Amino acid sequence: MPELLLGALGGALVSALAASAYAWRRAAARHRRAEAIQVVVRRYALGDLSRPAPAYGDDELGDVARATETAVQNLGRRVNDLTRDRARMEAILASMVEGVLVVDGQGRLQLVNAAARRMLKLDRDAIDRPYVEALRHPGIVGEIGRAMTGGPTEGLELALAMDRSRTLVARVAPVVAEGRGAVLVLHDITDLKNADQIRRDFVANVSHELRTPLTAIKGYAEALMDDPEDDKARQRFLGIIHLHATRMERLVKELLRLARLDAGQEAVEYAPCDVQAIATSVAADFEPMIREKRQRLDLQVAPEARTFIADPAKLHDILRNLVENAVNYTSEHGRITVSTAARNDQFVLTVSDTGPGLPEQDLSRVFERFYRVDKSRARPGGTGLGLAIAKHLAQVMGGSVAAANLPKGGAAFTVTLPHRT
Repeated sequence: MPELLLGALGGALVSALAASAYAWRRAAARHRRAEAIQVVVRRYALGDLSRPAPAYGDDELGDVARATETAVQNLGRRVNDLTRDRARMEAILASMVEGVLVVDGQGRLQLVNAAARRMLKLDRDAIDRPYVEALRHPGIVGEIGRAMTGGPTEGLELALAMDRSRTLVARVAPVVAEGRGAVLVLHDITDLKNADQIRRDFVANVSHELRTPLTAIKGYAEALMDDPEDDKARQRFLGIIHLHATRMERLVKELLRLARLDAGQEAVEYAPCDVQAIATSVAADFEPMIREKRQRLDLQVAPEARTFIADPAKLHDILRNLVENAVNYTSEHGRITVSTAARNDQFVLTVSDTGPGLPEQDLSRVFERFYRVDKSRARPGGTGLGLAIAKHLAQVMGGSVAAANLPKGGAAFTVTLPHRT
């Protein structure tokens, strides 16, 4: 009996030790898996979702870990999608010429793109500030306020106090999401306004330029009908009618040419140009006018610029228009200089005069059609289209033309054309 009892006790002890060892190994394994889960959680907390997850096991702890893993990975993908969408939106807003400004439900600025900062002169710290403090234009503040309270809004045209030369249109739309916010969009319409004004001026000037000779033609035609027997008066009246009809014909031709140049319908035919011959021909055309006004025309053609590859007819027309402009605006006994030079593979043609010069604010606009400067340079003759045609002719040959005042008085018009071989 004692031997059986001792055997049973020994077997029980062995079984207990085996069970204890098994339980210890399971506990150690769970502990290691728990530590591995903690490591993964710490990586997730730091935003690292790239490395593969460890084996979590098949028990309840493993099930919970795998469910957490799946939720975190899904959340990470959504965060990445939102990050990409935000980066894309910021890139779009940064590239927009329109200004965009977003106000949240508490009336604080949440987003301002670069164009809006520039237009409204906003500081970098404007974000998260109340819009009533950050924005300095009462009209914009009022429109945003109406949108925030659900009132009607409409487009607002405004000129900023910081730059009166710019014209903006502000449009505000409400945003209803977790409180009512607003989105402001600013459109810079300065160029459109200027283009519209140029169009209006152009129509008015064409009407004026046509009305003047038409009035003269009509008046002298009526005089001829009233007294058809006076041969001397009839010849004088017919001469005046012919003069004004010729002026109208030239005006129409130049308008049609500008239209062709605008539409790119004038072909450029490059050939070697004898600059000296072209300049001499233009000088001969204006010799009667120059002699009548007792002016002097000097030709200074540099040897290295005597021959040049360009369209000879267009170069002749450019020079003719510039010389005509100089003759018209230079007073009696004045001097006009036509000079050429070759600089950095470019042909440079300059027509300068000793006239009254140009007001600084008009230097960039003298090439507009029919544009008039102040009274000291009011147009005494021509159609008012010569400089515009010269500019377009230079551009179709890949060049440019610019106007400047001379230090000792007078104006200079410089044409630059690229060298061609």
